Amino acid sequence: MLTIHAGDQVRCAWDAEPLTEGAVAVEGTRVAAVGTLAELRERFPGARVRRWPGALGPARVHEGPLPDAPSPRERVHAVLKLGAAAVLAGYADTPELRAAAQRNDVAVLPAARPAAVVPGGRADLAVFDATGACVATVCAGRLVHRRR
Repeated sequence: MLTIHAGDQVRCAWDAEPLTEGAVAVEGTRVAAVGTLAELRERFPGARVRRWPGALGPARVHEGPLPDAPSPRERVHAVLKLGAAAVLAGYADTPELRAAAQRNDVAVLPAARPAAVVPGGRADLAVFDATGACVATVCAGRLVHRRR
């Protein structure tokens, strides 16, 4: 199902100029398009629309040790709650952590890389409020965290 994620502003990279009233269309695990909400609703009239308060942009790459938690699954979920959809291989250093990351579609990267939202790219998105707290995380097109 195609979903349009809309934020108060959208950033294709966190250091890029914001797109006011922007949105990202996601189909499956990939970004289908980026534009204004009006443009994407016209282009994808049957899409579900999720509106998020805050800035929508690329999910982070978690560059340090995974947070402490009782289980590997909970350690990976803690990263998702921070707005990250990727971890570094050096910190996912046990078979249990790598398996938990894989089950949750969290990318395990050999090194840090710039995060960006690009059409055709993997749909890893995060929404942050004005305080910098993560409101929602989309990992490979799937909503995996939403702050209540």
